[in-house]
Amino acid sequence: MNNVNHPDYGFEAPNETPENKPAGIVEKIQQLGQTNIPQMPQDTNIHCLTIIGQIEGHMQLPPQNKTTKYEHIIPQLAAIEQNPNIKGLLVVLNTVGGDVEAGLAISEMLSTLTKPSVSIVLGGGHSIGVPIAVSCSYSFIAETATMTIHPIRLTGLVIGVPQSFEYMDKMQERVVKFVTRHSNISEETFKDLMFARGNLTRDIGTNIIGNEAVKYGLIDEVGGIGKAMKKLNELIELNEQAKNEEEGGMIQ
Repeated sequence: MNNVNHPDYGFEAPNETPENKPAGIVEKIQQLGQTNIPQMPQDTNIHCLTIIGQIEGHMQLPPQNKTTKYEHIIPQLAAIEQNPNIKGLLVVLNTVGGDVEAGLAISEMLSTLTKPSVSIVLGGGHSIGVPIAVSCSYSFIAETATMTIHPIRLTGLVIGVPQSFEYMDKMQERVVKFVTRHSNISEETFKDLMFARGNLTRDIGTNIIGNEAVKYGLIDEVGGIGKAMKKLNELIELNEQAKNEEEGGMIQ
């Protein structure tokens, strides 16, 4: 018989076997560094975004480094904003920091989403991970998690002229302004933590743990995944109510 692969017979055509099917979204990420609408189960309206390891910017890091590539994150955030099925975003952080401009770019996108977002620092949210942590609508930190606040550093060729210092100073001000604008910490307190001596054995800066981050006003609350999900659902509900009231007012 020459029609054994006909759909009516319940067989799959040879080119439709699972082995020959493309990996889909994973293949897109590996080949293009981006994807369309984030995939998620049909029974949830929350997307989970993980930022782990070192945030990779314009320079590619060695293969043994665990990295989060900003060219992967930014298209996802744009897709999340466009997807009507996604009502809220959970950002899970365990990062050592990384590229300043890439981290700020991610932070700016998170802070300008029209959908509620909640961040949770697990393990660490160091360096440029601090702006990302505070950029969401509400922030949590695990009781044992840490956040390192230190001055901006440059790697590679540094020209010994006043302009180099001015460039670093301006970049640092961008970070300070963003953090103080999106959290309850004052600029004076944040800079005191940034330039403190004696807290870090081989560097200038401060390492703060769990409750300390809340005490300084940097993070909103100490909590884990359960509290974060509960808060995000509350924010989604409030956001939906506000939308319904706005639509009702426009109809009237």
